[in-house]
Amino acid sequence: MDDQPEMKAKNPWHRPWIICIAVLFALGVIAMVVVGVVQNKPLHQKYKYGIVLDAGSSHTSVYIYQWPAEKENNTGKVQQIHDCNVKGKGISSYSDDPKKAGDSLKDCMDEAKRKIPTHRHHETPLYLGATAGMRLLEMKNEAASEKVLISVEDFLRTYPFSYQGARIITGQEEGAFGWITVNYLKENLRKASDTLGALDLGGASTQITFVSGQMLESPGNSIDFRLYGHDYHLYTHSFLCYGKDQVLKLSLANQMQTTLEMTENIIVEDPCFHPGYNVRKDFQSVFNSPCVKGLSVPEKEFNHVGLGNGTACHAAVREVFNASRCTYSTCSFNGVFQPPVEGQFGAFSAFFFVMDFLNLTTLTLDEAKEELGNYCATPWDTIKQNHRNVKEKYLSEYCFSGTYILTLLEDGYNFTSSNWQDINFIKKIGNSDAGWTLGYMLNLTNMIPAEAPDTPPLPYSGYVTLMVFFAFMILVLGLLACKVFRRPTGSTQKEII
Repeated sequence: MDDQPEMKAKNPWHRPWIICIAVLFALGVIAMVVVGVVQNKPLHQKYKYGIVLDAGSSHTSVYIYQWPAEKENNTGKVQQIHDCNVKGKGISSYSDDPKKAGDSLKDCMDEAKRKIPTHRHHETPLYLGATAGMRLLEMKNEAASEKVLISVEDFLRTYPFSYQGARIITGQEEGAFGWITVNYLKENLRKASDTLGALDLGGASTQITFVSGQMLESPGNSIDFRLYGHDYHLYTHSFLCYGKDQVLKLSLANQMQTTLEMTENIIVEDPCFHPGYNVRKDFQSVFNSPCVKGLSVPEKEFNHVGLGNGTACHAAVREVFNASRCTYSTCSFNGVFQPPVEGQFGAFSAFFFVMDFLNLTTLTLDEAKEELGNYCATPWDTIKQNHRNVKEKYLSEYCFSGTYILTLLEDGYNFTSSNWQDINFIKKIGNSDAGWTLGYMLNLTNMIPAEAPDTPPLPYSGYVTLMVFFAFMILVLGLLACKVFRRPTGSTQKEII
């Protein structure tokens, strides 16, 4: 019998239509992954900008903020990208020549014009908030304060930005917006974690703001916010006339009360200035403020002489606080209600600059007092030699300012040795300055929603990882299916007889 050629079962995997299906399947999986990655990849970032001018008592600063345009009022974090300190004093110092108040802003505003892309100029909001210096000028001469603001407004309108107004903000606003700033930058609001209290010190006022668990006995010291779906009940108070510059006037005025009737050769021996310090000053430099209630003697001058006695300085500074009356369960000073301080605090502005200069930011309260006493006792000539690049006016006041800060925090706001380390002296959080300006802009532009924004269940990287994993699983399952499909159902060979 002739042998017949062996009949081999064909492998279905080698059939052209199966190969085409497999290739198309693989291409489909790859296409799905590519589309998912490309569709969801981060786009080229576009930014929006905002400008806030902080018109303080001693100087004006211009801050530029930036945030992702496509995430406005949602998840995009606002960051400070530039700041500029205006040359000269604060705008309140131009009350006698208001036009100069606006003109003084030119250099910094020109910088802002260069920093922000031209195509964004028309949509960039521009705000000016004036603080305690202008509040004092308004008390002293309301017409003059209006002229200064008009001068500033007319000047700012000449720029291509979206001008939103210049106004004097209240002390309560200054404290509350400072609290928003530090907690926004720390991301405490979005995460609903414990918040930082805010301690702010300027030249003419000081503010304290924190979340208190106690019922607030004074409605004027209470302010409520709903941010990211959470309610915050804040205690806040601003002490006008208790910034470091105005308190120095108050302290000098107290010391002068017993010398005003003396002869023209008046000497004020000041324990808060270094031994060897002796400068001739006029009385108007002290009594030209609404904060100082006393005799004004413009024709007289006095010799300001330093003694460098830390203990006596502390006693002199305490004289500016009135702790004798309190109609509430607890008070800070001057009869103002304040619940006990709670939690961590961020102390910024002059709190930081003075304590940082004196190297006291990381010390305990007792250590800070000791170091400050040694610094105050250092001769004036030695101080000048050690700090040649610091203007003598500012340099001469650090002993007083440091003593005032320790006294304000301990005797005024009632911090103690046990919770002193809860105070964090800060200048910036990330790249943004701690202060009221960012919180002010966030509030006026509604950049912080009352309710928490919706967020995708997975971050972008997690989404892509899952897409790739599932695509790979589909491919493997497909290959396994093909493997099963190609398996023969019977014998691979048949013998033909």
